[in-house]
Amino acid sequence: MTPSDSSPRPIIIDTDPGQDDAIAILAALASPELDVVGITAVAGNVPLALTLRNTRMLCELADLPETPVYSGCSRPMVRNLVTAEHVHGKTGLDGPELPEPTMAVQEQHAVDFIITSLLAAGPDGITLCPVGPLTNIAMAMVKQPAIVPHIREIVLMGGAYWEGGNITPTAEFNIYVDPHAAHVVFTSGVPIVAHSLDVTHRALMTKEWIAALADLGTPVGTACAEMVTFYERFDEEKYGTLGGPLHDPNVIAYLLDPTLYDGKDCAVEVEIASEKTMGQTSVDWWGVTKDEPNCRWIREVDAEGFYALLLDRLSRYK
Repeated sequence: MTPSDSSPRPIIIDTDPGQDDAIAILAALASPELDVVGITAVAGNVPLALTLRNTRMLCELADLPETPVYSGCSRPMVRNLVTAEHVHGKTGLDGPELPEPTMAVQEQHAVDFIITSLLAAGPDGITLCPVGPLTNIAMAMVKQPAIVPHIREIVLMGGAYWEGGNITPTAEFNIYVDPHAAHVVFTSGVPIVAHSLDVTHRALMTKEWIAALADLGTPVGTACAEMVTFYERFDEEKYGTLGGPLHDPNVIAYLLDPTLYDGKDCAVEVEIASEKTMGQTSVDWWGVTKDEPNCRWIREVDAEGFYALLLDRLSRYK
């Protein structure tokens, strides 16, 4: 498929909000370069009922309640669900006080929406943007393998190699929660761009950037400032840094301006057998296995450009 540059790129955001998911969703919805075909919720940072609530809450914060939101998988493919309230708070979006959402959830299951959307896609296909566990994406691939050629690209947040894990010594949270789903995705043959902890930890929030969000003086700016203020406290304490990383928005920033990033095409495997290293992403950075690369592994980011781009998009809300 030859992508057309004359029209917005159609994307599906698969998400488990999460304060960093929230910034990613709001940035995407404010970007005319992107056509958000739908947003699919999955269990991850918090259980599905809350990720679905949070997704709708963010659409309403953006004053876009017509955005189609779909309820997805409530647990991983094989393992029991692991959540991260210790990072994101009991609601997953702790920080601001936002009203309960009233917009409807679409009747179709998220997995079926992904399948039908891809099968009906035009010649350019659809880009999938998972910023949580990969359960919905993998289940769609397993249920209907014919969707694979219709996926233009998967640009995801997940994995860790040089940086080490953030939920176990070797695994990043999104991959660890559903390693079997990640294995399905990484062996699917679809072009993948992975934004792992290796790159997200190279772009830390600053007090000045958070203050600039608050200074926007808009409901979105105020809510985002309150979200990330709550969110970054965990990483600052854990890593001893002056600011925390903002993981998931890297996916959207990459789609908007890939020149902010650099990486390498690598063979990546997901560990699904060893409990000790479950969910580890083994990245053949130096090509020692001679295996065919299946992923563009991003390792470098222009941090200043990344945060300037996010502030620009969030400033578009009135």
